[in-house]
Amino acid sequence: MLNSTIIIKVKERLNKLDSQDYDNFECWQIVEAFNKAQVEWVRRQLHGINVVKEGDEQSTRRKDDLQILLNTTPVSLSNADRSFSAPIPENYLQWKRVDAFATNDCCEEKRPMTVYLAEEGNLSQLLRDVSKRPSFDWAETFATLKNNRVFIYTNNEFDIDNANLTYYRQPIRIEVLDCVDPYTNTATTVDVESEFKDDIVELIIDEAVSILAGDIESINQSGRGTQTAERNN
Repeated sequence: MLNSTIIIKVKERLNKLDSQDYDNFECWQIVEAFNKAQVEWVRRQLHGINVVKEGDEQSTRRKDDLQILLNTTPVSLSNADRSFSAPIPENYLQWKRVDAFATNDCCEEKRPMTVYLAEEGNLSQLLRDVSKRPSFDWAETFATLKNNRVFIYTNNEFDIDNANLTYYRQPIRIEVLDCVDPYTNTATTVDVESEFKDDIVELIIDEAVSILAGDIESINQSGRGTQTAERNN
């Protein structure tokens, strides 16, 4: 959907399409609300706090709606205490999985490991538990998240040769050509459109309308935007 269409739809829902009063919105306000709305919408779908209580990949619709945000990238590993760690990408939003390939002194051929995401608070227990601690023979281990890094544990029994992180990334922020950013006082030189399908953009528009309506204390339009966005999820 074109950014010009998004702006028209937002103003129409707020009944400000031809208004000349003090409630007119500048383009940067609509852009900011839309970008905020799409992050809120994505987080809600991933977590499952929506009308149908569906979360990450719990239905065909969720798989279809959110697949555009799934990203797989190789990570640069560093040796750490009983583990190998890698920085989380800057556009990271939510964990999906990590694929790791291990070797040890007895087996130089890379072995694909099954890696489970575990709680950092249970680290000591997991490393002691015979059935849960890292095992090269069973090709299983676990990972934790800490300080914007992923730690893949080996318990010093094997090495992680390489790993790929699959995660949900942040949605691309839209930008409107010649729109002046009040924070930098510079005009945008590119036009970046939403990456979502038009039917999802319609829901995000309703979410953005709710945010803007709340900013100007328009209770009816704020409630309508929220209800419409949720009812059609």
